[in-house]
Amino acid sequence: MPSPSTDTAGLSRRERERLMRRTAILDAAREVFAEQGYGKATLDEIAERAEFGKGTLYNYFDDGKEGILFAILDDLYDEIIALMQAHFRPDATSASSIRTAFREMAVAGFNYYEERRDLFFIVVKECNRMLFSDDPDRARYIMEQYNRMVEVLLPVIEEAQEHGIVRSLPAEAIVHTLLGNLDGIMMHMTLEERWEDRDQADIMTPEQAADFITSLLFDGLVGTVTPAT
Repeated sequence: MPSPSTDTAGLSRRERERLMRRTAILDAAREVFAEQGYGKATLDEIAERAEFGKGTLYNYFDDGKEGILFAILDDLYDEIIALMQAHFRPDATSASSIRTAFREMAVAGFNYYEERRDLFFIVVKECNRMLFSDDPDRARYIMEQYNRMVEVLLPVIEEAQEHGIVRSLPAEAIVHTLLGNLDGIMMHMTLEERWEDRDQADIMTPEQAADFITSLLFDGLVGTVTPAT
């Protein structure tokens, strides 16, 4: 999936060059953040990796390292929203199509995560730090991004409820449950890969993770298995 920051259609040569420099800075920052962690990363390291002077970074990001982080988060959330919109649209007309759409979105989401594992570890830490900070603007930013995801899925669930496909439970609570469980699986995968030997850890593939979460959410925990006596 192309990053929103790399779309050069209709731009002048000067605008394309500026966009290319901005993209190079963000690419370098992603690498440095993933390797060093956001807290330990420095603008000097990012500038060196991008092969620009440190002053050039301030020309593009007035807030320095934090401005770069927010730009990375903007792009990341834009890509996640586009992924959700591509796989989970309010045109499903049966329970099977809702289930299939959710599974396909989950597979795409877990693959997206797999391609950015190191960056996701940084994102998880920094997003939680901002969400629970005393700065209301930072917390509001994270909630606004989360609400964008809710707004993609909410009309899908509401439409499905109107057709009797999904049970008449609070639609927004259903969306929070879907997103929360997807986030929980990614959190588990992040921690497992971060702190355990990846070759030894029992890490699910994106397809396995999608099958698991789809079955859990759409079939439930209680099945027809006879309890052990």
